[in-house]
Amino acid sequence: MKITFLGATKTVTGSNFLVEAAGKKFLVDCGMYQGKGTSEEENYEPFDYNPEEIDFMLLTHAHIDHSGRIPRLYKEGFKGPIYAQKATCDLCALMLPDSGHIQEMESEWKNRKRIRKGEQELQPIYTAQDAVECLEIFKEVNYDEIIEVAPNLTVRFNDAGHMLGSSSIEIWEKEGEKSTKAVFTGDLGNNDIPLLGQPTMLNAADYLIMESTYGNRLHTRNDQKAEIFLNIVSETIEKQGTVVIPSFAVGRTQEILYELNKIKENTTDEEFLRKYRTLMKCPVYVDSPLAISATEVFRENMNLFDDETRQRIQNGENPLEFPGLKFTRTAEESMALNEDKTPSIIISASGMCEVGRIKHHLKHHLWEPNSTILFVGYQAPGTLGHSIVNGAKKVKIFGEEIAVKARIEYIEGYSGHADQEGLMNYVYSFIKKPKHIFLVHGESDSQEILKEKIMQEVGVEVTIPDYGETYELNENIELINKIERHRPIQIRQEVLNRLFKLKEEILDMENFVREDVQSPELKDVDIFRINEKIKDLEKQILNIIEG
Repeated sequence: MKITFLGATKTVTGSNFLVEAAGKKFLVDCGMYQGKGTSEEENYEPFDYNPEEIDFMLLTHAHIDHSGRIPRLYKEGFKGPIYAQKATCDLCALMLPDSGHIQEMESEWKNRKRIRKGEQELQPIYTAQDAVECLEIFKEVNYDEIIEVAPNLTVRFNDAGHMLGSSSIEIWEKEGEKSTKAVFTGDLGNNDIPLLGQPTMLNAADYLIMESTYGNRLHTRNDQKAEIFLNIVSETIEKQGTVVIPSFAVGRTQEILYELNKIKENTTDEEFLRKYRTLMKCPVYVDSPLAISATEVFRENMNLFDDETRQRIQNGENPLEFPGLKFTRTAEESMALNEDKTPSIIISASGMCEVGRIKHHLKHHLWEPNSTILFVGYQAPGTLGHSIVNGAKKVKIFGEEIAVKARIEYIEGYSGHADQEGLMNYVYSFIKKPKHIFLVHGESDSQEILKEKIMQEVGVEVTIPDYGETYELNENIELINKIERHRPIQIRQEVLNRLFKLKEEILDMENFVREDVQSPELKDVDIFRINEKIKDLEKQILNIIEG
């Protein structure tokens, strides 16, 4: 068995792995790069394989960073089948056409600038129609069912607990009497995600390809999360402000709705109940057509919910509905929310604030001191959400500079990804330990810390693959090839990564210097020294611009 790592290498997007086994070539995931502009450029790059030669695909889940390039792959000659859990198929039927529409809109916006510059127009990566057409090759599978996808090649999808339909995938290759088993985790979920069951633990694997998004940190536990959420929301509403929650359309939105509906049962404490009553008096808007449709998919797949949620359903409750919940479908309804001064909660996609209606809500509420922007999911470096969470004083939205005066909060406990403890527990669960572990889908610092912890505590060798590396999975892992084509893009990306980091450091420097300069204790000689250093920095910046 050979694996070539063609995405989600030392980054959290673009999941794409080419596997060669039992005489077949197949893919695990084919996701889009999201976040930094340079990362997104890679979505236009040619595939490092011939799509027509791929026999089939195994799709871990519907999130666009795992599924988003499937329509392009189909357009360029791949004709499947794509094996995925039923709910993943249902969600992809919504999310991929929506992504195609976004590609068309993005191309139109970019082309306006390109035309003015006399540059050649860009075609969208794929269209909404391309996405609709590719849906015909999706093939639904159930959890826990062993499927023969080719002679001497079987697979099984297991609940990964990350989102509805998310899967970790076991792959067995048989050669004579010998059997080799590789496990792709996809994205592993928290043990306490509302609605969903816990990730299925496996007892054996020869090789493990594991996500590492939060390999260097622990999440806020569930009981704390609910109380923090309630405090933030009630305090904002009491100040007559609006709570804006940038939420991924699929997953977080449904979990927040469930948490809001269930929160009243956590305690009999009078102060808690007072805050809850404040919360329930205000309207809660879900302002995302995709989130609304995805909520319908959740209702149709309630058999995948955890035991507690299924019991509530049997008792006649709908865990996704409560008084005050309103859905806004049209653009006109969405715009009207920003004209209404009634204190409210607005849940809107996208979760990283890059596209969609959320940008309009941020434009209207970021500058309001009484309002709160509440983040409940991972913010990739380079995104608008990351800038806001990390203390930007001003941001640009639709070309307009907006001052950040609103209260900014981040509740990490809502993340759909397992934290370090969850990832380690997944590794501990193997009775037959993997011979080797590959870490993907994580930033470098997160991966390095998790690698050291696994090697020290479990005694299994760990590799953090680079883009384009091919490994042969023998008794001894062997690096047999590396594609070098992406090196120029990686260098360009590194430059822009450094610029982004520098921008953050300059913002920090501004805050520290402003504080020092305004201090009456600072001597003139100190101010002079600071001034000279800033002048030197100014010269270096000018040299780069002129160069």
